[in-house]
Amino acid sequence: MKKILLVALPLVAVMAIAATLDLGNLYTYAGQQLPNYLTKDNTPLNNAVSDKGATLGRVLFYDKRLSKNNTIACASCHHQQFAFSDTASASVGVNGTTGRHAMRLINARFADEQRFFWDERANSLEQQTTMPIQDHAEMGFSGQSGDPNFSDLITKMNGIWYYPQLFTWVFGDANITEQRMQRALAQFVRSIQSYDSKFDAGRANAPNDGPPFPNFTQQENQGKQLFLAPPQFDANGIRVAGGAGCAGCHRPPEFDIAPNSRNNGVIGSFAGGNDLTNTRSPSLRDVVDANGNSYGGFMHNAGQNGLNTLIDVINHYDSIPQNNPNLDNRLRPGGNLQRLRLTAQEKANIASFIRTLTGSSVYTDPRWSNPFTNDSLTIIPEPNSVKDAIANARLSVYPTSTTGTVHIVVPTEMSHTRMILVNMSGATLYSGTIKTEMDLSSYPSGMYVLRFENGQTEKIIKQ
Repeated sequence: MKKILLVALPLVAVMAIAATLDLGNLYTYAGQQLPNYLTKDNTPLNNAVSDKGATLGRVLFYDKRLSKNNTIACASCHHQQFAFSDTASASVGVNGTTGRHAMRLINARFADEQRFFWDERANSLEQQTTMPIQDHAEMGFSGQSGDPNFSDLITKMNGIWYYPQLFTWVFGDANITEQRMQRALAQFVRSIQSYDSKFDAGRANAPNDGPPFPNFTQQENQGKQLFLAPPQFDANGIRVAGGAGCAGCHRPPEFDIAPNSRNNGVIGSFAGGNDLTNTRSPSLRDVVDANGNSYGGFMHNAGQNGLNTLIDVINHYDSIPQNNPNLDNRLRPGGNLQRLRLTAQEKANIASFIRTLTGSSVYTDPRWSNPFTNDSLTIIPEPNSVKDAIANARLSVYPTSTTGTVHIVVPTEMSHTRMILVNMSGATLYSGTIKTEMDLSSYPSGMYVLRFENGQTEKIIKQ
């Protein structure tokens, strides 16, 4: 069972705690430095990234209790050390495996495309964030095949006491809704950015993407030119001049997918047969690790078609293997399947360039790391915020004359404070965590006093 600890520690001690939410000393999510050459941003006007919202989103993203059996979180399929993807071809959920490879989440914000998932079935990142939770295979709150409903998750979260506290901190009240979860999760995902690559170091000192970058090797610059330059084809779809035209779909400097893109010719599926619905791609940034290795194979089927290295992928685009009704028109010039006829050196140059798009800090930056330690969460409240909230809170106690049970309506901010029950002789009969009911039936008749942490006292007559 997860637990949450509310502690007050000096700053020096706080800095020594690896996985702690310090609500008075937040990580910067909203004001991160960005290169001045970026132009694309799919953030909606009503959900800009905020430090508080992204902090809540981080907790939601890593919390396994958002799955029906407390074993799977968003981060179970989107690992920070793997560019927020998965090295497994199909990720393991609560009821089997996912239907497609986990899409990388790095730089999801910096794109014109609004829709998400490989098949673009989510209209926005906000909508996408809770769909895995409601998937039978992934996190299991589908309301089908014996699964609990999403409303059952809301009930569950209301019983996890850090969520009422955090939702109040972010939204002003403890009301947990799917829309609020979507907003917080989307803010966290949009905050995940990687712009400290070799490409960025070169682009920062260039007027645009085209000129040779002084920090690049000759091979990397040649690969960049091949990536950027459109190909020229003959009547049979064979390249006779120009580059590989990669930038026609994967547009620098963000390297996001063009919104009008269709299928790229990779049609295999984990279930067998063909799947022509995959038209979305994540950014090509951090598509490989620092050593040039992929995260579980490429594309939606994670290398099922043999695409396990950058050269494999370049070979696929060099000679599109087969036509299909949803194939992108840019891959069938003049109605013919694309034949780039790249040389081995040209392919190596392109792969060398793509490796320059991989950053470094995103893989270890604590702002995107797991806030839980052994499924426990430590929260350091904002200075005086908890004390003030408790002091201003009022409880409702009824009836004040009873033969048995006294009911206590407890405000959210006092849900984990303490109370004591004393008799008129001053003897303490109960001292512990606040209760919503107190059974006096075993006590003799007389007057009793309930004392609460906010200073409130209530006299009770036991008949």
